[in-house]
Amino acid sequence: MGISTVGVVGLGYIGLPTAAILAANGVAVTGIDVNPETVDAVNRGEVPFVEPDLAGYVAEGVSSGKLTAALAPEAADAYIVAVPTPFTGDHKPDLSYIRSAAEALAPTLRGGELIILESTSPPGTTRRMADWILAVRPDLSLDGVDGRPVVYFAHCPERVLPGKIMVELVTNDRIVGGLTPEGAQRARDLYQVFCQGEILLTDAATAETAKLVENSFRDVNIAFANELSLVADKLGINVWELIRLANHHPRVNILQPGPGVGGHCIAVDPWFIVDAAPEEARLIRTAREVNDAKPRWVLHKVVDAVADLGVANPVIATYGLAFKPNIDDLRESPALEITTEIARTLPHATVLAVEPHVEKVPAEFAGLANVRLAGTEEALEAAQVHVLLVDHAQFRALAGPLAGKHVVDTRGMLR
Repeated sequence: MGISTVGVVGLGYIGLPTAAILAANGVAVTGIDVNPETVDAVNRGEVPFVEPDLAGYVAEGVSSGKLTAALAPEAADAYIVAVPTPFTGDHKPDLSYIRSAAEALAPTLRGGELIILESTSPPGTTRRMADWILAVRPDLSLDGVDGRPVVYFAHCPERVLPGKIMVELVTNDRIVGGLTPEGAQRARDLYQVFCQGEILLTDAATAETAKLVENSFRDVNIAFANELSLVADKLGINVWELIRLANHHPRVNILQPGPGVGGHCIAVDPWFIVDAAPEEARLIRTAREVNDAKPRWVLHKVVDAVADLGVANPVIATYGLAFKPNIDDLRESPALEITTEIARTLPHATVLAVEPHVEKVPAEFAGLANVRLAGTEEALEAAQVHVLLVDHAQFRALAGPLAGKHVVDTRGMLR
């Protein structure tokens, strides 16, 4: 059975690029999202967030008629579910978005469809999604038992880097895990429409865990660098110089420390492994705790810098709110957390948040009268303490203007 129509549920940082790249390769795609503003923007050929090259794909897809957006699912040959999978306050996975998507899809099914879960998920989530759908539609099945039509399920985790999504969607290898071998094969056939990388087949639970393992590996390595920055600071050593020298060893490659770890992947995914195997995932848990604690350490550095000033109403500039350079994504951003906590901890200070990729005041600033968005020039002129949180390209020229000023440099931009 060929796939000529696809519904993509969730038009966020993964869903919309996936919908656009499928449309660019001749597939008729309907993007589904519960946010009317997102649906309206896509139907106008516009992109509601910053991602290089995506705007051109969306505009072309809408213009050609291959890409449309809607608030509710419509009948299609295949569906890709790319909705959020956050965690709760105690780091338990919240699968409510996946369940809502599954229950919304169920009435449109007639049998023979392929349903792919792309949302990063704890092991076993694809099977749970199938169970939720089949509970609504007991006339369907996974295996054709009693003559009931079959629906095929697979998990294919995204593995793209924000800022390079439109390139990596095409070039990266993909892992495809099916609840059944035929489900995996059908999902592979769909991704082959645009994926030039190798497509590796496995079972759904292994595919789910592979994505978690990849990001946990990265998190552990980042935690080493972040912990090293704490050690070096206590010993009075320049951590950037220390890492530069250590990396001259032929088998050492220490990453660069920062103010913490953000984004929906590395800051979240390891907790899914900890939740699934709490007694065994000791190193993974410790790495998360190290990285989650780094923003508090940065906050203390800022408070100390303000105390050194001896000014009653200081002005503090923070540079960057996104979780990584050159994007507008604020999810789990340590920079946003630090800026918010500075404003709360120092209510008599004025906090100027400089973020060239964001025009709308973040919701986290609600109720904080002493923090606002500002431009780089205003921050350089008005602030007495400068906090470098994100190494955006626009900030690379700040070394000269910040010379001799009170600076907390969490990214080593001034080294």
